[in-house]
Amino acid sequence: MPPRGPVTLSLPAFRGAVRQLVLVLIGLFFGLALIDFVSQPVGLFLRAFLLLEPAAVMQHGHIWQLITYASLNLGILNTAFALITLWFTGSMLEDARGSRWFLELFYTSAVGGAAIATLLAVLPLLTGGRISFLGISPISAAAGVSPALFGVLVAFAVLFGDVEFVLFFVLRLKAKYMVALGTLIYVATLLRVRDSFSALLTLSCGLAGLLYVKLAHRKGMAAVATERFYSARNNYTRWKRRRAARKFEVYMRKQDRIVKFDDEGRYIAPEDERKDPNDRKWMN
Repeated sequence: MPPRGPVTLSLPAFRGAVRQLVLVLIGLFFGLALIDFVSQPVGLFLRAFLLLEPAAVMQHGHIWQLITYASLNLGILNTAFALITLWFTGSMLEDARGSRWFLELFYTSAVGGAAIATLLAVLPLLTGGRISFLGISPISAAAGVSPALFGVLVAFAVLFGDVEFVLFFVLRLKAKYMVALGTLIYVATLLRVRDSFSALLTLSCGLAGLLYVKLAHRKGMAAVATERFYSARNNYTRWKRRRAARKFEVYMRKQDRIVKFDDEGRYIAPEDERKDPNDRKWMN
């Protein structure tokens, strides 16, 4: 667990899933920059192809945009700040919960938030123009890792809310208050700035990150799915065993013989009928 209290400016070790994710995002950033340098029309086409546009997702089936928008960063300073923040907070989350949990958090925040924001933005298309969410247009667009990063920050604030950050080298602010302040700023932007799809996307990613922290197993949703799968498989096996035991009892009664099975479908030998039924060591 990370220490509670002020956090120094030193960055954590650059390793694990955080390193892989940051390096991939850096590679995509410079790759797109190189394409822009070689052929600006091709670069513009790729950006339009990768950014998140609700109308394109719903009407044209561009579902890949629900994740590719997070790899499309438009500014150097914005990208650098976002990746440093991802490195810092992500490393602490990964140390506390593991690499799989952190990656699931990031992609759940990115894809889940994009899906929520897309559904809210396309309400005019779904309702024939009768209903819209704060006037947001379905042809609005957004891109960048910052919305998905906000989901990571929300998770960080839930788990390590008392950890302090030093903002602008002067202001100390706990993580939970920093995220609360950011949420208020995005809400105000959403309410006052017309067609602010980026603010809606960021808030949606924060909501997705919060839901993941509250609902996911400490080892991640994959662990939950695996446990439920094996639990369902074991329950089905026990049900088949009990059914087979009942059928065998009926068959043996037709042969004028009595056999007994316990509630688990295990055979009870005649000489063991008087033993304590709670003592499972004698059961086969």
